[in-house]
Amino acid sequence: QVQLVESGGGLVQAGGFLRLSCAASGNILSVNTMAWYRQAPGKQREAVASITRAGTTTYADSVKGRFTISKDIVKNTVYLQMNSLKPEDTAVYYCNGLTRGGSFWGSWGQGTQVTVSS
Repeated sequence: QVQLVESGGGLVQAGGFLRLSCAASGNILSVNTMAWYRQAPGKQREAVASITRAGTTTYADSVKGRFTISKDIVKNTVYLQMNSLKPEDTAVYYCNGLTRGGSFWGSWGQGTQVTVSS
């Protein structure tokens, strides 16, 4: 199964920025959509941003205008640029792909911790 490795998290102050990376062991063009998810303590995992094979992007309302998802098909890597970070963005961030049938493409990685201090 495809392996996914997230990196780039850290501790930042509110208003700061981070750039997350997700390196896939498989060809990201083989999957319909790549997406970033996050899970805060005591909460369910939620989708944050996605990008289709054609490059169409979607965002959760809570991050719209602050986060940008992009991909490098040569490196099989997906990025999440996070600006104007807020304490409520604190979570473990994960990435995965979605097949056309709606199932997850790869094995869930360890994620990368993002902590935003007020």
